[in-house]
Amino acid sequence: MTATPEPRSARVPDKPTVDGLEDKWGQVWHDEGTYRFDRERALSLPREQVFAIDTPPPTASGSLHVGHVYSYTHTDCLARYMRMRGKEVFYPIGWDDNGLPTERRVQNYYGVRGDNSQPYVRDYSPPQRGGEGRSSKASAQQPISRANFVELCEELTEADEVSFESLFRTLGASVDFTQTYRTVDDRSRAVSQQAFLRNVRRGEAYQADAPGLWDVTFQTAVAQAELEARDYPGAFHTLTFHRPGGEVVEIETTRPELVVSCVALIAHPDDERYQSLFGSTVTTPLFGVEVPVLAHPAAEPDKGKGIAMCCTFGDLTDVMWWRELQLPTRSVITRNGRFQEETPEWIAGGPGAGLYADQLATKTVHSAREGTVQALRESGDLVGDPRPTQRKANFFEKGDKPLEIVTSRQWYIKNGGRDEQLREQLIARGDDIDFHPSFMRSRYANWIAGLNGDWLISRQRFFGVPFPVWYPLDAEGEPDHENPIFAAEESLPVDPTTDVPEGYTAEQRGVPGGFVADPDVMDTWATSSLTPQIVSGWELASDAGERNDPELFAKIFPMDLRPQGHDIIRTWLFATVVRSSFEHGTVPWTGAAISGWILDPDRKKMSKSKGNAETPEDVIRQFGADAVRYWAASGRLGMDAAYDTGQMKVGRRLAMKVLNASKFALTMGEVEGDLRAQITHPLDRSVIAGLRQVVDDATRSYETWDYTRSLELTETFFWTFCDDYIELVKDRAYGGQGDEAAASARATLRLALGVLLRLLAPFLPYSTEEVWSWWQEGSVHRQSWPTTDELDHEGDPALLDTVGRALAGVRRAKSDAKLGMRAEVSSMTLAAPDAELELVRAAEADLRAAGKIVGLDYATGDELAIRDAELVPPPPKQPTA
Repeated sequence: MTATPEPRSARVPDKPTVDGLEDKWGQVWHDEGTYRFDRERALSLPREQVFAIDTPPPTASGSLHVGHVYSYTHTDCLARYMRMRGKEVFYPIGWDDNGLPTERRVQNYYGVRGDNSQPYVRDYSPPQRGGEGRSSKASAQQPISRANFVELCEELTEADEVSFESLFRTLGASVDFTQTYRTVDDRSRAVSQQAFLRNVRRGEAYQADAPGLWDVTFQTAVAQAELEARDYPGAFHTLTFHRPGGEVVEIETTRPELVVSCVALIAHPDDERYQSLFGSTVTTPLFGVEVPVLAHPAAEPDKGKGIAMCCTFGDLTDVMWWRELQLPTRSVITRNGRFQEETPEWIAGGPGAGLYADQLATKTVHSAREGTVQALRESGDLVGDPRPTQRKANFFEKGDKPLEIVTSRQWYIKNGGRDEQLREQLIARGDDIDFHPSFMRSRYANWIAGLNGDWLISRQRFFGVPFPVWYPLDAEGEPDHENPIFAAEESLPVDPTTDVPEGYTAEQRGVPGGFVADPDVMDTWATSSLTPQIVSGWELASDAGERNDPELFAKIFPMDLRPQGHDIIRTWLFATVVRSSFEHGTVPWTGAAISGWILDPDRKKMSKSKGNAETPEDVIRQFGADAVRYWAASGRLGMDAAYDTGQMKVGRRLAMKVLNASKFALTMGEVEGDLRAQITHPLDRSVIAGLRQVVDDATRSYETWDYTRSLELTETFFWTFCDDYIELVKDRAYGGQGDEAAASARATLRLALGVLLRLLAPFLPYSTEEVWSWWQEGSVHRQSWPTTDELDHEGDPALLDTVGRALAGVRRAKSDAKLGMRAEVSSMTLAAPDAELELVRAAEADLRAAGKIVGLDYATGDELAIRDAELVPPPPKQPTA
């Protein structure tokens, strides 16, 4: 890298423009590998001279939005700075293909849905292409085999990834596009499966038949981290439970249909109203099932009647009571969101058996509620009329209906939700991560502290990483879940629905005495939580490890930076810490840069799922990539920001000013020899001294990851440089004060320009690269970050500020007189404190030339001011022949 630009003849275009720079320089960067990671250099350097970034893989399900541009620009500014500081930057990028968003888009785009009962069709052609944006009911979608469905997922995501890469290149992201991955490619699947198998072997992953959150629309289990609490219309119903002596106990509930699943009534242990009931039993309305009255501190005395019915399962509180009080399981809601068809054994033969068969069996939750309420009204167990309310209900963050809690067999990874010691260990891991901003560490710790269960990683979907597991079938053809068959690490990746476990043949699939595949896939976070291992060469035992690189892994893991949004601290960041802690006994990276959200005009988060997201292609086309990056870089880490095209206009103006000011600076005449040695004029030395301070402050800001402060400092100085210094020095640079004075000005212009371009390069990569090419070899993005050693002149920064204010006063006087800046000042008095007058005198000739001042007197004053200005209008322009 070059520390100080070597002057050469400038080649400046007649009419510089920012338009078209993305295509021009994007192709050059691609052809020359400007941002390519040099593995051999990295291995030869000390660890602190390598900077490794665990880049978020965006979901390949449609289009990116401006929120991606916002957060990825933050990361890119840091990467570019580190590269210019001489570090070897490992900056890969991946695409998150698997998961529900991809499947949902494929369903709508092609008009299909996966169905395990369907046979594979070779050369399958879907009923439509391009239905994205319309909702399509399952009944209207063509059922196809899992294999055909996965093929369509891969087809559509590969097309998305081409457009994603094109956008990131246009944005100017300095990622190494030779270091890419997909979360469903062979290596990613093998990494995910290998890590899972090791979790199982160490006892960190397990399978359990337990209550879990279930989305009836998407037919999949949902993890706690994917929940979203929303208001949902409901009604309070007052029901009566019966005591043996004929007394009744009233409770209030918004889920009367679950009275069939009631296992207990629960009140707070200190609630005096129910002290006499604790330890006794009551019978349920309609069904006459005897249930205990129990105490638990989570009951809320001031809510409703202060006593609640615990059903299996109405909400997560029911799950907690069921677990901690060791209550029986009486589930009736099935995976399709309907009540089970068979009459439950605990009410069979009882007073409510007929009611269940006639009014509840196979009904939706809504219909079952209506039937139950009608029966309660007829039996007299409904007190008064239901009272409408807005209740909080849990939703899958991508779903439209409240979640149900159903009992099913799922895979879990321990995360401290049920283990206090592990919980404390994982909270302590947060202290090993340098969070930016620092207050985000508390969000990490608070999330872990609030967990109430382990991490559910099973998903009942199609497009994802399958569990490398089979189950033996007994003589009746039933799977033996207690003795799973795990794939060997050497065979990964495997698909158990097509691959055969060792010791079996394909003909034994699905037959008694044979085997059956685990039908589920892993939660997308179960793969994304391993992105550091996927990209940095973590060694695999199988042939899928063609990108194994133990040397590189040892060098860059733990990585340096995890950039991400604050909303997925609970998912991606925490899950990655969990996996790294289990597998490597350390954090996966030493720093985390947490970006905020982009807000729409109503101050709501922009997102594709909410339908309020702006796509970045149009704004980049309208304002240019540098302008959009400027807007993004103006937002600090952790802070939400408004989508502001006005700020983009400011960024475009800045990029254009870089081109135009540079054109002037480079066309003053040639400069030969050592630039620093030729800078002798007090005003020039003042500029260099001020720039030295900017370099110092901007560097210090970057070292604390405050790229926004660096931009603010550099931009402020740049405008001063353009508006004041360039205007003041024009006459002298053109030779108006002699050769030595001109050489000093020209050398200052070029030296300052070289430093400013490097300071601005992380934010405005296209315009700075364009200017750099006019007079320097190589890329500005491969130059050294400027240092104060390059600017070792003695000078007073206050001189430029003072003379600049004096020039502004002259301009204001002309403007107040409604005259143009070409008007002559025949006489004027400059009043200022004596110290400031001395500074002005040092650059008087420059001030006179810039302000067209003929007569200039000085007077001592409390503050700088222009007095008694006599102005002469410029002669009218002569018409051209």
